Amino acid sequence: MPGKHRGFTLIELMIVVAIVAILASIALPAYHSHIDRSRIRAAQADLVALSLNLENAYQRTLAYPAATLASTTAVKDRFPAWHPAESSFGYSVNASAAAYTVTATGNGGRLAGCTISLTHDHVRSIASCGSYNGSWQ
Repeated sequence: MPGKHRGFTLIELMIVVAIVAILASIALPAYHSHIDRSRIRAAQADLVALSLNLENAYQRTLAYPAATLASTTAVKDRFPAWHPAESSFGYSVNASAAAYTVTATGNGGRLAGCTISLTHDHVRSIASCGSYNGSWQ
């Protein structure tokens, strides 16, 4: 029985490619949103850990270490026990003897300009982070 062909037609393959493209167009934005949200949560955890370093210094000396540290490297040099888990953010500290504000700012990509901050009296804020703006718990 010569003439019996096996395999897929071009139309069948094009339909499969179209279905895969539609699924990818739905899944990719959700994936990016999930990644951004996890990076923001990691930066928030880094700020809490940095805040704990400042509170520890306060417990030892009854004053926060007065410093203006504008880069992640400067913060890590001043607080060697603190190691940020998230490299998509740059970290800074603005502290006086009575108060402090720690800030994480997005370095680039979809999180460029995203600013997360935490103060000595536990005021937490998020700005310019897409749909994640406002307060964080």
